[in-house]
Amino acid sequence: MPRSASARRYAQAVFQIALERDELDAWMDDLTLLAHSLDDRELAGYLDAPQVAVDRKIDVIRITLGDSAAPLAVNLLCLLASRGITTLTAEIADQYQRMVDVHRGVERAEVVSAVPLDQRQRRRVTEMLEGVVGREVQVDVRVDPGIGGGLMARVGDRLLDGSTKTKIEEMRRELVERV
Repeated sequence: MPRSASARRYAQAVFQIALERDELDAWMDDLTLLAHSLDDRELAGYLDAPQVAVDRKIDVIRITLGDSAAPLAVNLLCLLASRGITTLTAEIADQYQRMVDVHRGVERAEVVSAVPLDQRQRRRVTEMLEGVVGREVQVDVRVDPGIGGGLMARVGDRLLDGSTKTKIEEMRRELVERV
């Protein structure tokens, strides 16, 4: 079974539980915590190792997480560990976030700028993108000096490219075509 389909199924199950219990944000916090705890490659490798007994994996999970995550979230990680697929945790969290966003009518946007944006600039970019897509937009900003200047924004399947690099490339193509 493809990994993304499997992650989507787990995320869907978690989403249904969270929706029924009115715990959408709490589950997002827990899934983020689980994913970050598995950034430790040694822990992730141990939990996915087929030669480690499931009861030992569960003990390690319970000791490692303690009371920092809800019992159902801990159980989810125990289930994933028993199947040797804790590597899906980050993707489950991503899929879950998408489901929550759809449920709430929020669109995510990735904005790339050549320099860091201050709060006012971020707010203006967010308002501009909300005007383009016609719904609330959650903006994640990344800095890439390689674009030269301006901004690039990806919202869903739309790419808005106002980077200096792209404009210079377009001007170069036009000049070459004229010659």
